[in-house]
Amino acid sequence: MKFDFRQLACSLLGSSLFRLLLLECPSPYGSEHDVAKSVAIVGGGSAGLAMLKNLLDLPLETRADWDIVLYEQRKDIGGIWLPDPSPASPPELPETPLYPRLHTNTPVPVMTYPGFPYPPGTPLYPSHEYIEQYHRDYATHYDLWPYIKLNHTMRSASWTGTLEAGHWDVVVQDHNGDRVQRSFDHLVVASGHNHEPHIVAFAGQETWLEKAKYGLRREILHSIWYRDPSLYVNRTAVVVGGGASGVDIASQVSQYARKVYLSVRGAAEEPPTGPVVIKPEISHFTSDDVVFADGSIAQGVDMILLGTGYELRVPFLEEGGEVVVKPGSNETDENKLTTNLRYVFPLHRHIFSLAASHPTNALAFIGLLTLALSCPSDTAQSIYATSIIANSSLLPPRAELLRELADSEEDLRRRGYDPYYVGHKMVDNSTFDYQDDLIKTLRLREGSSEQNTHFVEAWRRKFVDYIGSLKRGWKRIEALGQAQEWLEGVESEEEWADLMARVNDWQKDWESDHQLLA
Repeated sequence: MKFDFRQLACSLLGSSLFRLLLLECPSPYGSEHDVAKSVAIVGGGSAGLAMLKNLLDLPLETRADWDIVLYEQRKDIGGIWLPDPSPASPPELPETPLYPRLHTNTPVPVMTYPGFPYPPGTPLYPSHEYIEQYHRDYATHYDLWPYIKLNHTMRSASWTGTLEAGHWDVVVQDHNGDRVQRSFDHLVVASGHNHEPHIVAFAGQETWLEKAKYGLRREILHSIWYRDPSLYVNRTAVVVGGGASGVDIASQVSQYARKVYLSVRGAAEEPPTGPVVIKPEISHFTSDDVVFADGSIAQGVDMILLGTGYELRVPFLEEGGEVVVKPGSNETDENKLTTNLRYVFPLHRHIFSLAASHPTNALAFIGLLTLALSCPSDTAQSIYATSIIANSSLLPPRAELLRELADSEEDLRRRGYDPYYVGHKMVDNSTFDYQDDLIKTLRLREGSSEQNTHFVEAWRRKFVDYIGSLKRGWKRIEALGQAQEWLEGVESEEEWADLMARVNDWQKDWESDHQLLA
């Protein structure tokens, strides 16, 4: 292939200003570039903002006549990072699982949208307020606000048309409570996956709940309702779930409770802090006690907190008849998508619907992935989705995409995973390879000369080597009161990357000197 510097540079998906003014780039979007389109994005969290920004990054001549709108049901953007000041009590669901003392469990440099670092002075592992403000800053910097409709809830969406053409009929409830009908060519679901709590039940729990002694109240509560650890003073709690939320909640509650157990399947993601007793899965309840799988017993328990995750639901597509709910199923409905509560299928690369009722670029999902570092992952998915919405010829035929999906699921089985159980989880630290492969595939289909350029920066990949020691190091830095000293002069992505490397090396040297290394 003849080397073409202009096409190579344009393929980097820079800003529209870069495309139009500096290089006068040709459109990579083929014969569809002059077709007016309408696109609705549902959700104003990390995924929705990434998708909106990348749609607006299309060359102006491509999207000049496009109708692009993002619907966010809450009063502001930020998704789960936007606090709920008056959270609902069970059984009514709160707007977010966010709790006041939440800090990130991942360093902010690797959580960023590429090219948009956190402001100077941001702690390496900040409280949730920093993440909330970061999303607002992103929307302001890229002038996204004119396209965002707050307090607008998508109530239903259904496809009218054929496999080749048609539109989405949607019903949106606006800020006045009125229901408005609209039509869109493309629908992007970016509404997250932390809304419907997965509430497990254990043998004997009803008897245990009814037989409370000494007038004490016994409760079983999902972590979506957790807010304040001081409410558990002098209580004995079992926290169920070894994920980030379960570990963090157990650590917080242990500062106030009489005793805290953490019940996990396998190993917890990281060790809890504080006096937390690790236990295996709960086997059953007696009228007085909690019995674990190894036969051990916890006595005097009066609180069960379930950090057991969430069920994957898409209410407005279910209402529109486009998604069917089949708990635990692995059976595909040819004309509709299925959610088995862990996995929405069939989707091309966790993004495009392969249901046979609409074109393959008509319905996209951004942000279904877990263990994925949202902002960079959402960006890669959004770049991919935006290009294919602009030019459907970049996708092979549906039959080929279904074969690719089957091969991917079979690869997971060979590695010991059930694809219908792990769902959209990026197992084995695969998120970076997934992002790179998305962009590489797109470049290949566009005929770009820049097919071997990595989307994921080397410094971001390096973070995998820092897990554990970096967080321990930052905690020690904060305890020593040296955080601002370390953050001095850190602004660019390169400087943030250097900070992580320095903290990691500093902590490992200290642990080695004190013979604390494993």
